[in-house]
Amino acid sequence: MTTKKVEIVISPKPAHFVGDGFRVHNFIPSVPRLDMKRMDPFIMLDYNSKFHFNGSETPRGVGVHPHRGFETVTIAYEGKVEHHDSAGGGGIIGEGDIQWMTAASGILHKEYHEKEWSKTGGIFQMVQLWVNLPAKDKMSKPKYQAIKNSEIKRADLGENGFVEIIAGEYQNIKGSATTFSPVNLMNAKLKSGGIAEFNFPANFNTAALVIEGSILVNGEEKVSANHFVLFKNEGENFTIEATEDTVVLILSGEPLNEPIFPHGPFVMNSREEIMQAFEDFNTGKFGYLED
Repeated sequence: MTTKKVEIVISPKPAHFVGDGFRVHNFIPSVPRLDMKRMDPFIMLDYNSKFHFNGSETPRGVGVHPHRGFETVTIAYEGKVEHHDSAGGGGIIGEGDIQWMTAASGILHKEYHEKEWSKTGGIFQMVQLWVNLPAKDKMSKPKYQAIKNSEIKRADLGENGFVEIIAGEYQNIKGSATTFSPVNLMNAKLKSGGIAEFNFPANFNTAALVIEGSILVNGEEKVSANHFVLFKNEGENFTIEATEDTVVLILSGEPLNEPIFPHGPFVMNSREEIMQAFEDFNTGKFGYLED
C-alpha cells in the first residue's frame, strides 16, 4: 500500500449565517479546489464551528425549504436541533447524534435549535454534509436514518481513543448508516499522542475536517482546529496523529462520475430535471409543511 498524501490544507472562510440559527464556514463547493466535481459525491459541506448562542424563547433556525436529488447528513457535536418534514417525520438531533436524510424525489424540511436548548442557549457546533445521489436513485422515496450516538459503531483503539463509523467500513466494522454509493464517514476521537490509520481506494475523493484539537498527517503535515485537509487521488494509506485531544471528521467516497446540475436546493443531472423540480415544487408535489 502506498501513502495517500495531502494535496492542500484549507483555512476556514469567513462565516456566514444560514437562516438565523447556523453560523457556518462553507468548504464545499465555494473554496477553490473543493468544487462539486472535485469532491464528488460530496457536493456541500457547511461547518458551524463553535459559536455561543444566547438563550431565546423563539428557536433560531431555517424555515421551510425543499430538497431533491441528494442526501443531507447532519452531525451534531454540541447543541441540539429539532427538525420536521412534509412526510410527517421529525425528531431531535442531540449531541453526538447523526441525522441522515435522503431527500431523493423531494421533501419540504425545516430545522431549528431544539426548543428547550434554545431557552438557555450555549455552545453550538455542527456539520451539514450533502451527499449526491446516483441518477438512478434521485427520484426514489425520501427517508430518514436517525442515528443516536449510542448506536454508532466504534472501533476501539485502546489508549489512542476510538473511531466512530457513521458510514462505510473501518477495521472490518461496518458503519451504522446505509448509503446509495460507496461512502465512508467517520469521527476519529483521539487522545493526545494517539494515532489512527486509514485506508481508502486511490480514486476515492478523501478529506478530513479537524473539529477539535490539532493533528499531524502522515507524520509531517500539521493541521489545527477548523481546518480542512484534501488528499491527493493517489495512494491508499494515511495516518492521523493527535497532538492534543482531538476530534477529526473523515470523509471518503467513490465519485459518481455523472453530470452534476445544481440549482439552489435541487441537485440533478440536467437543466431539464431542475426545471421539473421547480415545477413539481410549485405545484405542491413536495407536500405541505407549516412554517
